[in-house]
Amino acid sequence: MAEPARFRLDGRDDPRPVLVVLHQETSTPGRVGQVLEAAGVRVDIRRPVLGERLPETLDAHRGAILFGGPPSANDLDPHLRHEIDWLDVPLRENRPFLGICLGAQMLSKHLGGTVGPHAEGLVEVGYYPIEATAAGRRLMGPWPPMVYQWHREGFSLPAGAVLLASGERFPNQAMRYGDNAYGVQFHAELTLAMMHRWTTRGHARLSLPGAQARREHFTGRAVFDAPVRRWLGDFLALVFGRSLGTP
Repeated sequence: MAEPARFRLDGRDDPRPVLVVLHQETSTPGRVGQVLEAAGVRVDIRRPVLGERLPETLDAHRGAILFGGPPSANDLDPHLRHEIDWLDVPLRENRPFLGICLGAQMLSKHLGGTVGPHAEGLVEVGYYPIEATAAGRRLMGPWPPMVYQWHREGFSLPAGAVLLASGERFPNQAMRYGDNAYGVQFHAELTLAMMHRWTTRGHARLSLPGAQARREHFTGRAVFDAPVRRWLGDFLALVFGRSLGTP
């Protein structure tokens, strides 16, 4: 029997859009955007790589999501350095924030953590297991046992952050900092169309040490995507919605 919902995501509760930061001209917010749209929550998409500015305050936004992308959080590109510094805005204002993959790594770096490759050069490209920590289980309902990954680097847990989910190859998979800032290493936002694009345009990554073959990505999605989809809806309601009270 499914647990009753503990949080609600509804655009009528707060008419302000969620700021969405993307790292490529052709990138989209994927299933995150679909969940927000279905809940009546608008998005304001900015691409600093194209020269688009990030706001000096989030007073006009419900919160912010910093997505993933090809760069490393260690790259010295000015727009990436600016994004890491800009994270002071949601943290200082205590606004809802979610970093996904690169976005989570940027959050870790902003908070004094480190970002780097696996000690043996292994990657996570495909479906891999995670396990919620006690803190993660207290925070929300069930976490998916398998999630989609597409990364060569991981992040350390910064001082003051709480680990919400862990993995064997890259131990830090989800974290919370303060009341409203979250980071996840995996890609719950991936649609089927995005999987086709990533495994086609990024096919070279499928031959990296520890990566899964292209066919495994699609067979994995058929088996593991339903709980990921449910979790994403619940998680976005937790971060950007409102509590329905203690169950």
